[in-house]
This record gives sequence, C-alpha cells and structure tokens, in this order.
Amino acid sequence: MYKVLFIAIAVIYLSGCSAVEFPFYETPPDWKEDTVRSKTIKKYSEFLKGRKIFVDPGHGGEDRKNKSRDGKIIEAEVNLRVALYLKEYLEMAGAEVYMSRTSDITVPLQKRVELADSTQAELFISIHHNASSSSDDNYTNYTSTFYHALPGQYEYEPCNNGLAKYIQRDLSYVMGNPGGLGSFDGTYSDYVIYPGEGFYVLRKSKIPAILVECGFHTSRLEILRLNDDTFNKIQAWGIFRGIAKYFMTSIPQITFLPETLSCVNDTIEASFKLSDKYGIDLTKTVVYINKMKKKFDYDTLNNVLTIKERIEPCGEIPVRIICANKKGKHSFPYHKKFVVYCGEKKHVFFSD
Repeated sequence: MYKVLFIAIAVIYLSGCSAVEFPFYETPPDWKEDTVRSKTIKKYSEFLKGRKIFVDPGHGGEDRKNKSRDGKIIEAEVNLRVALYLKEYLEMAGAEVYMSRTSDITVPLQKRVELADSTQAELFISIHHNASSSSDDNYTNYTSTFYHALPGQYEYEPCNNGLAKYIQRDLSYVMGNPGGLGSFDGTYSDYVIYPGEGFYVLRKSKIPAILVECGFHTSRLEILRLNDDTFNKIQAWGIFRGIAKYFMTSIPQITFLPETLSCVNDTIEASFKLSDKYGIDLTKTVVYINKMKKKFDYDTLNNVLTIKERIEPCGEIPVRIICANKKGKHSFPYHKKFVVYCGEKKHVFFSD
C-alpha cells in the first residue's frame, strides 16, 4: 500500500514539475530593468553617436532552407529579429544604422557588400545562426565570430580579428554559450569553413567586417529559446555591447600628408601621420607596396611614417599600411594607390 502511495505521489510531483517553465537563459543585469538599460545605452552613446554601422541579417527571401529539424526555427527569421533589435539599440545610442534587409526578401551576397560600401559605414556586422553538419548531432552548440583570412597573409586585416574578439566576448557571455573547441576565444578565420576563400561578404568588404554565428539551430537546447523574442533581444544586446566597447578604446588613425608627395629620379616619396593617444607600436606597423612588405622611415618625434619606393612601371600602384597602438588595437583598413603618369617627365598623385 505504501509503495503504491509513494508511486502515486511521485507521479503527481513529476507531472507538476513538467508543467513548470524552466528559464533557459538569464537576463543581463544591465538589460533587465528599463532604467538600467537606458543608463547603459546613455553611457555607450558617448562612443557610438554618429558612428555608421551596417547590419546584415543573413539569408532571407528565397533563401530560407536553414531550419531546425522540426522546421519551427527558420534561421533567416531569427537573424532578422536579432538584427532589428541590434539596430534599435544602436540608434538609441546615436549611431546611424544601415541594413541589407529589414524584411523577408532576397538580397544577393554581392548586393549586401555593395550596399555596405555605398553607405560609407565603419563596420559590417553579419548575423547568422549555425547548424551541425551531422544529421544525428543535436548536442553541438556554441557561439562563434568570424574574420577573414589568416594572420601573416596579405588579405588578413588585424582590425577584423580585434572587432571579432570584442563582439564574441559579450555575445557569448549574454547567451551563456561557450566559444567552441576550435578556438581559445571563440573567434575563427573564415578559412576554417572555406579554405583559401572564406565568406563572400567578409572577403569582399572594404570596411572592417565580421560574421557572427550566434548559436546552433540544430541544438535541442538552443531551439528552445531561438524563437523567444526576449532572448533575441538579449542576443542583440550582446552584439551591441561588443560594438560599443570596441569603439570605447582608441583606434589608431592614418592620415596621408599630400604636401610630402614627390617623384624624383623615378623614386616616389610620401609620408603619413600615425596618431593615437596611447602611442604607436612600431613592431606592429607594416607597409605593403604592390602587395610586398617594404621598409619605411619613422619620425618618432612627429609620428610620421615615410616611404620611398623606386617606380619602374607607370600606372596604378597599391599601397597598404597597418599600424597598432601600444594597447594592441589596430587601425582600420588603409588602402591607397599611387597613380604614376609617364611622359617627358614622370609625375604621380595619390588616390583612394
């Protein structure tokens, strides 16, 4: 009798427990209360006001094939919701936000990059959700942020890696997700996915660009919250915080000094001002001419970098400069070109 009674009580207890809604996520302390959230946004507005950000919700329109296995989670829809909330937070902080799409429409990859470049935005943020390659894997779930190419390669822009670290840290934190086992900090080169090529939008972007894979829509636990509107707001909050903190720290500036440009005896000379409140780390300063590393002179008193290069052919000659401050923060991509004309006498000018 007692055994039967115990079983009955256990059944009732377990039935009651199954009806209880389990909180699958925590609300960040600086987000959960309206007053605190407003205070946080106001703090970040000092660094975001006037900044131009391009937000790219991945997929959409004809591209809606990425779904959870039960079909209830459609990646394109989740991407858009997170992106729209991110837009809202950024605009509340005074940033100008441009988007590749604001509804369920088809936007080709090439068009996304062209739109971003046309706005003269400072950052390109592409938002996605991942999927396991194995049909029977409902376990894998982590947050990852991608940058283009690998360190040491000409195509690699260190500032993209730096931006990825800032966004990954805060997004992963608010979601309560790890960064995966393939990286110590959750950031990855896009060559991990497409060796030697990377993601189209990162490869073609002319501005600092990253792509986030917020979580896996094939995970049996992640799907319990991806269609939760509150959780989507929290995801956007993590990306927002990462962007704000990126701009909170100084970014080195590179300025061409046109009055220094000369071409004498087929040798071009030009100088650039490198400025940052923390000072410039010359060990992380690199100059490329025609995609080849070149030596340079540096006036430490005036923070002026000077390049001298003998020019044989006429035409366009690409110049690229990378620098970092003494805190390790890298400059934005800096690409210019010499345009050399040949006639009775060679002459040159500098162009974007």
